[in-house]
Amino acid sequence: MAKSETADVFAAGRRGGDGSLYAYRVRGLDRSGVVLWIGGRGDDPDQVLTLPEADHCQVPVFMTVRQARVYVSRRGGKLADSEVNTLELLRVQHWLKDPSRRRLPSGAVLDAWNFFEDLARGLGEVHRLPQQGAVHNSAYEKLFGDECAAWTPGEQRAVLDLLTAGVELWNSCPVIVKPCSRSVFGSGRGTPRGL
Repeated sequence: MAKSETADVFAAGRRGGDGSLYAYRVRGLDRSGVVLWIGGRGDDPDQVLTLPEADHCQVPVFMTVRQARVYVSRRGGKLADSEVNTLELLRVQHWLKDPSRRRLPSGAVLDAWNFFEDLARGLGEVHRLPQQGAVHNSAYEKLFGDECAAWTPGEQRAVLDLLTAGVELWNSCPVIVKPCSRSVFGSGRGTPRGL
């Protein structure tokens, strides 16, 4: 694949993505770093950028936003926004340790839920999260409306299960820390996920 084609693929996103790349900082107990996130076009879902490696995908993780910006720039892309959102996963993990006694960090929980879905899509591992149904939809609506006090026991259990699985996915997914900015996409098998 020629360098200009590589840049076009990188900038365009995957599965009809709008090509908007964002840096997203995740602060967790076991793993922290900056990842790249691809915005979906229209109703297409968002996802975390991943790179192919043999029979699985890896998440490029950077120590700083500057490193992520340089990585994207060297591939002919540009971050869509200079602002960087942060997922305070630490707060979610703290709440998960004793949800009946700790105050729910609703904003961080909402961010974590969305991040875990986007991460699972990018990795092609949506099966690692619980299959979502009506109880999840209801819990999410209440979370989005800041009405978590109205969660039923079933809704709370669904949220706890999803977040626990999401934390496990984040902590165990293959990552490549500060990937080489000069590597060429398309030199391995298949098409890179997230591109």
